[in-house]
Amino acid sequence: MGDDELDTEVDHVYASDLMSDVLAFGKPNSILLTGLTTQQAIISAHMAEFKAVVFVRGKRPKDGAERFARENNLLLFTTDLDMFDACVRIDSIIKEKEPGAVAQSTTPRSEAILLNQEFYVEGNDFVNAGVASTKVKSLLKKIGIDPTLVRRIAIAVFEGEMNVVMHALRARINLMITPIVITVFIDDEGQGIPDVELAMQQGFTTATEEMRAMGFGSGMGLPNIKKNSDEVEVTSEVGKGTKVLMRFLITDDRS
Repeated sequence: MGDDELDTEVDHVYASDLMSDVLAFGKPNSILLTGLTTQQAIISAHMAEFKAVVFVRGKRPKDGAERFARENNLLLFTTDLDMFDACVRIDSIIKEKEPGAVAQSTTPRSEAILLNQEFYVEGNDFVNAGVASTKVKSLLKKIGIDPTLVRRIAIAVFEGEMNVVMHALRARINLMITPIVITVFIDDEGQGIPDVELAMQQGFTTATEEMRAMGFGSGMGLPNIKKNSDEVEVTSEVGKGTKVLMRFLITDDRS
């Protein structure tokens, strides 16, 4: 899909098979080059406000990815080039158009509750992973929350949802909105985290090889939640579960 919108302009191109890195470092209005064809890869691009996904090595979307992309206005393409050659080709085009261009590395007072809604996530349900966070994002956009803030919240909630899918039995996600703050509370039942401080460090992971193959488990989940939240509190009890409380100030104007 996407042949009728080939003239869509984008600002950046990001190449990665690690979806947590895409969420952490990718910029809005970008194209994602990836070898992952799962629905979670497409959801990651959607959460990061990417415009399109290009599958390298001639791969095609699967597991409902194409339908999700169509429903969320995300363009999908495929190329026979591998990721390295695709990046080289893009770089050469940029240099032709812009000679000399150099690539760049890439608790508030109480208020009336405007909305209070719950979503539920089942552990190990990779087919539906990302559905709850997609609903949260759509809801925030419909009620007119600033797009920059919506992106931050969507990324944080998606990371939290994926942590539940990978490491817990089930969870409840509560979204509460007041005039000055948006609160997201994820309460899961599962194995818990023995050392929360260690888990908050970038690169620490207990993900299996299967999870890594899907582009997750690079140790960016909780750090990415912290990065995108104005406040975050994580408490956990081994053998019972983990609670993640995120707060996002509506008046915050950071990019």
